Amino acid sequence: MRSHVNLLGLLQLAWGGMALLLGASLLLLAAGAAAIARTSHGDPMTAAFTAFLFIVFATALALGGYANAWVGRALRQHRAPARTGALLLSVVNLFVLPFGTMLAIYTYWVLLHDEARGLFEHGTSAH
Repeated sequence: MRSHVNLLGLLQLAWGGMALLLGASLLLLAAGAAAIARTSHGDPMTAAFTAFLFIVFATALALGGYANAWVGRALRQHRAPARTGALLLSVVNLFVLPFGTMLAIYTYWVLLHDEARGLFEHGTSAH
C-alpha cells in the first residue's frame, strides 16, 4: 500500500502543477483583457468584466493547485494532515471530469484502506 500512497502523492503533485499552470495562463488572459479594456474606444466594460472573471478563476485555480501540490508532497512524506486534506480535496476533484473524478476515486480507494490509514496514524515519516 506504501507504493500506492507514493503514487497518489505524485498524481496530486501533477494535478496541482497543472492547476497552477492553468491559473498562470488565465492571469495572462486577464492581462490581455485588461489591456483591451484600457485601449478600447467603445464600451470597455465587457473587457474589464472579462478580466475580472479571469482573475477570479485564476485565483481559485492557483489556490486549488497549491492545495493539491501541498497534499501531494505531504502524502509522500506520510504526514497525518495530508490524508485528511487529500480526502477533503477529493470531494472537489470529483466534479472535475474526467481526470479529477478518477483521481478522487483513486484517493478514496488508497486512503480509506486500513493499511494506508496505519501509515498516517503512527506519525512515521518514511520515504
